[in-house]
Amino acid sequence: MPEMDDPRQSEGAQRKVTRRQFILGVIAGGAVVSAASYRLLAPGHGRLSSANWSERLISINVNGKARRVEAMKQETLAWTLRYKLGLTGTKLGCDRAECGACTVLLDDVPHYSCSVLTHTVRNKKVTTIEGLAAADGKLHPVQQAVVDQQGFQCAFCMSGFIMATVGYLKQNPNPTRAELAHGISGNLCRCQDYSKILDSMMRGAEYTRNGFPAERRA
Repeated sequence: MPEMDDPRQSEGAQRKVTRRQFILGVIAGGAVVSAASYRLLAPGHGRLSSANWSERLISINVNGKARRVEAMKQETLAWTLRYKLGLTGTKLGCDRAECGACTVLLDDVPHYSCSVLTHTVRNKKVTTIEGLAAADGKLHPVQQAVVDQQGFQCAFCMSGFIMATVGYLKQNPNPTRAELAHGISGNLCRCQDYSKILDSMMRGAEYTRNGFPAERRA
């Protein structure tokens, strides 16, 4: 009698082949997706049209100077400042508009630069922590107050606090301690040294109003 194939073996072999084909299909599909992603993301792939290039190459006013920079439509100001213009005083902490470490001034108003798109500031004046000091190197009164009061621990958050305070003092140059605390409450300190920070900011408000003490001016 001719040998009969065991239907269970045939079913098992078919299932095994199907599983193998499935795995190979997944691997092949992943390779295609990866290759496509690389083509999209790889630097220099293809050439930008003149229209696309003009949309990406923009001019922004940073610390009193016009800076030409290539920025994607979805690029944040914090990213542009740090990684395109080298202004690393603007810190990236949470990167979701919660900690305030990336605070800069836009037309003298504090903003979280991690939640502002670079393309939206082309007609605004951007000021970062690097732009506060005078041309001769003299620190801004709030910066000097932080130095004098040693109002920091790790200091990661400090540039954000300084920028927030400078912006607030433009609206209220003579705040009470409670008013200033509320005015800069959008900034967080991971060392939780708020009392020392607030001491420094209040001293900064005093320096801004009255100038530096005589010994400091000397």
